[in-house]
This record gives sequence, structure tokens and C-alpha cells, in this order.
Amino acid sequence: MTEKQIRDKMVQTATAWLGCKESNGTHKQIIDLYNSHKPLARNYKVKYTDAWCDTFASAVAIKAGMTDIIPTECGCENHITLFKNAGCWVENDAYTPQAGDYIFYDWDDTGAGDNTGHADHVGIVVSVSGKSIKVIEGNKSNAVGYRTLSVNARYIRGYGVPKYASKATTAPVETAPPTEAANGFSVGDTVMFTGCLHYTSSYSNAIAKGCKAGLAKITQISAGNPHPYHLQAVAGKGATVFGWVNANDAQAKDKVYTVQRGDTLSKIAAMYHTTVNKLAELNGISNPNFIKTGQLIKLP
Repeated sequence: MTEKQIRDKMVQTATAWLGCKESNGTHKQIIDLYNSHKPLARNYKVKYTDAWCDTFASAVAIKAGMTDIIPTECGCENHITLFKNAGCWVENDAYTPQAGDYIFYDWDDTGAGDNTGHADHVGIVVSVSGKSIKVIEGNKSNAVGYRTLSVNARYIRGYGVPKYASKATTAPVETAPPTEAANGFSVGDTVMFTGCLHYTSSYSNAIAKGCKAGLAKITQISAGNPHPYHLQAVAGKGATVFGWVNANDAQAKDKVYTVQRGDTLSKIAAMYHTTVNKLAELNGISNPNFIKTGQLIKLP
């Protein structure tokens, strides 16, 4: 199986329980499966009346046969600790996840800066389309259901990112990378890097690492892959990127505005004849009243 097929298996396992709920007792099968797996986390047997969001997330890993790479727990905070210990935790809530990643929430998040609060809930990423994330969760209104939110939305605590690539038995086929992308960028072009992560390869099994936004040069292109541009920071221009990045994080220089002291999103919107809502959506800004000096704002 390829890594993608393994991730798809996780999603299919989770969605098979869609609609299970407390009101008719169908959620009990999820809890029973979790309790059947030994050893139980902290030797605690989950009750049918307990909150069961993390029990559901762990039961999916059990049913899919992924417990060698996904720790099991029935409490969100303890689960985060296990992901951290396994080297599978992404602290940055601006990370763009992939199907099969675990997403943790903190309902007390103010929306300002990186959320480092206490985790209250968890789900499993089903799909990502542009800046929109679809998640399946247990104990969502006492049932298994979907949630849709934006990348870097308010309440995101962070991500558990299992090492699915380590279980893959079939690797994706590498092809010679083109030198020009469909959007017109070519190797050698200077662009504005607006993201916060770069990757060790252009493929979906790449390891993400934090870096800073700023001016960068395209050194390679691998069109059609999840992280198609290899960027190298231009010295003295703020960026620390040196790796493969998402397509949306490489912008033409005239399509990016650098926030100045005293700027507001409404002021920037007026300057470029657009709307606050459009800028917020394009940049994954959950709180339009909070932007920072030096922040890069993508323009429509």
C-alpha cells in the first residue's frame, strides 16, 4: 500500500461509524472496541457515559491496525503528550494537514497567536481542499459527525501526524521535475514566501519544519505534488525557507502586502479594492481584528 492508501484506510474506517450516537446506544460499539484493546491507557476502562471523542479517535487507529504508529488514549491532553513523545506532534496550528492527521481543539482559544492551551476535543482529518479542512469527530453533539473549518482557524490546538509513510510498502513514482509550473512560475523566479512551514521533499510523506516568511527564489519545481516548489531564502529579506513548500505559499511579489504599523485589515482591503472577508478567507485569518506588523497578506 502507498502512504495515500494507508491514509485513505484511516478515513474510511472513521467514516464507517458516521451517525453512531448516544441516543440509540450505537456509540457503545466504539467504546467496546477501545476497551478491548490492551493495555488500556492508564488502565482506565471507558464508560458509556464518559466523553468519548478521543476514545473514538483511538478506536479508529485500533480498527485500522495502526496502533504501532498511533498511540491510543481516551483523554486529549494525554494523547498530545503521547504524540509528542513519538515525535509526531505539530505545534503550529497554521499547519496544513493531510487526510488521516489528528486535529486537536481548545475551545478557550482567543484566536491570537499560536494556541497552546488545554485541549478539549479531537477529530481525524478527512480531506483538505484549498484552505478548507473537513474533519470527522466522535462525541460531536453526542454523535459521530463532520466539522468543516479553515486552515489556521480559531480553536485549533495542534496536530498529531502519524508516520504513515513508515508503513507504506509501495512508494510513489518519482518523475523528472519540470522547470515551469502551470501558474507561470519558473526555476530562478523570485517570489514572496507567505507560509510558515517547508518540507523535506515535494511528496506527501515529507517531514514539515518551521521557517519564516519573506522573499525567496525558486530552485526546483515538481508540479502536481503536494509541495511543488523548492525555495531558498533571499539573504537579508526575512525568510528562512530552504525546502519544498505548498503552492499557495509562493506568491508573486505584487500579490503580497506587508503589514505596516497602524494597518488594519479594513484599511488594506480599501487600498486594494477588495473586502475584509475576502482577505480573511484568502489568508486563513480567523480574527480579522488581529494582524501583526510585518505579517504578509496575500492579495486577490
